[in-house]
Amino acid sequence: MTAPIDTARVRPAIERDRDAVLALLQPFVDDRHILPLRRQELDELLPTSFIAEIDDRVIGFGALDIYSRKLAEIRSLVVADDCQGQGVGRRLVEACVALARERDVMEILAISSSESFFRSCGFDFTLPDEKKAFFLPIRTRQ
Repeated sequence: MTAPIDTARVRPAIERDRDAVLALLQPFVDDRHILPLRRQELDELLPTSFIAEIDDRVIGFGALDIYSRKLAEIRSLVVADDCQGQGVGRRLVEACVALARERDVMEILAISSSESFFRSCGFDFTLPDEKKAFFLPIRTRQ
């Protein structure tokens, strides 16, 4: 890394970021931390995605997948291993939340094994009116 992490800039993702984002995501896919994101899926998510970068190096990515005015999901949130624990992920979540507010979305969900991180960003297992998410696995990840 060539610059201090606090100089990381979070901005909307654009088409020319595609290859760098896919390269950033791949190790996390390989380690089964996130589900694969196909090029076509990424293209569809780009208008509601954000990257973090330092000196033109993409060090983080997060997408807001807006399903309806009621619900959106933070997807494929990753930060390069050497940049984790320094607030980059939080800033990407904040960008996604701000976009959801701008689009007047009611609820945002995140599916993650990083419970403490998302709790620190204000997420919880239930909504104030006791709504809960339920899951039924149909097949294993491949």
